[in-house]
Amino acid sequence: MSTKCLLVLNTFKEKSENLAQCIEAYLKSREVDVERFCYDGAKSPDKAYGADFKGRDFVITLGGDGTVLFACRGCAPLGIPVFAINLGEFGFLANVSPREWQKSLESFLDKKAPVAQRSLVCAEVLRGGKTVFSTSGMNDVVLSSLGASRLANFKVAYNHALLGPFKANGLIVSTATGSTAYSAAAGGPIIDPGLDALLLTPISSFSLSARPLVFESHGELAITVLNSRINIALSADGQVNFDLEENDVVILKIPEYKAKLISATQENFYSALQSKLNWSGGPRA
Repeated sequence: MSTKCLLVLNTFKEKSENLAQCIEAYLKSREVDVERFCYDGAKSPDKAYGADFKGRDFVITLGGDGTVLFACRGCAPLGIPVFAINLGEFGFLANVSPREWQKSLESFLDKKAPVAQRSLVCAEVLRGGKTVFSTSGMNDVVLSSLGASRLANFKVAYNHALLGPFKANGLIVSTATGSTAYSAAAGGPIIDPGLDALLLTPISSFSLSARPLVFESHGELAITVLNSRINIALSADGQVNFDLEENDVVILKIPEYKAKLISATQENFYSALQSKLNWSGGPRA
């Protein structure tokens, strides 16, 4: 059987079309069957499984980290690795340079490229004891008020141990991979993406004592929505959205399956911290 690839093309990136044509020509020269999927994240970001990933041996993304998040949510449960070429701004996930794609892709096709495994976070919304929504995020799942500066009330438990009430604009539950995203902007720690961990970061907490918490991978968080007077929503990776109601319980945990990122190395991650976040390490660095 021939090798099959899906090319996920972010249509908002100017360079994506020309680069896609070059990649398609190269793959055909390597006798790889390739099909396109045009990803329009601005118009349909919640169509996380709009692409047909089944039956593919690997997926190539042309875009930024958002395109990678879209692909990994669909590919991870199927065990399909993702080759992410960076046409975006940050490149924490899309770490293959457009100038070096052929060398890296050739290494993968020759079974010489490293493949990193990254944890996701699954979310299940219980309403009246029944599941009404479920999704996953590679970066994070966020529960937040929809109005600016509106405080939401949550009850949070970890493995049935009550952590207490939280009054904040929202709560971020992120993976180690997502620790460099929204959680970092909210004051959370940066965690090596190779670790299996859940990170709980309050957003603009009403209490000065509220601090980010890191949990091991085998437990689960249960967050109960206590508000009824404001609108609260769940968002996975900023792309999949669901409106929550009072007394909804959101169960969050790390699933058994992993996202697989081709040519993603620890060296690339720490290099991105320095170059993208201007992490100098000191005044003389």
